[in-house]
Amino acid sequence: TTTYGRKMAEKFAKELAKNNITIVSGLARGIDTVAHMEALRVGGRTIAVMGCGLDIIYPPENKLLAKKIRESGALVSEFSLGTKPHAKNFLTRNRIISGLSLAVLVVEGAERSGTLSTAAWAASQGREVFAIPGPINSPLSAAPLFLIENGAQIARSPKDILDMVI
Repeated sequence: TTTYGRKMAEKFAKELAKNNITIVSGLARGIDTVAHMEALRVGGRTIAVMGCGLDIIYPPENKLLAKKIRESGALVSEFSLGTKPHAKNFLTRNRIISGLSLAVLVVEGAERSGTLSTAAWAASQGREVFAIPGPINSPLSAAPLFLIENGAQIARSPKDILDMVI
């Protein structure tokens, strides 16, 4: 995650949460964590869709965050208790992230990022896909730029998303 990505995630999550939009993400390191934390910070709702059983918090450094989400949002998983985190589980859970969402916003992602899987699920489910353009020389701008080139809406501000979902 870059400083730019972190700032954009904070800005968008804050404004969306303040406008009663539930933030749905995957509890992963980086943008997911920032989005969940910012939603909670402004008194908003957030749902964490996990790629493991509900009894295993992954990544482990997000245990306190998961506890806070459970208190004022929801932890969701399609995996049985005891299911350990595996790469394929995270791609699978992306279907639920997009399915619970009115729209999907991609802030950052590398060329082969799992976030592209979430965007693909969103498109197949008839959800709007938004992407924040980043610096063209940043490897983490590859996913948003690819999505924009392939029809995603450019998210210049949270208003772009609010105008679509409200």
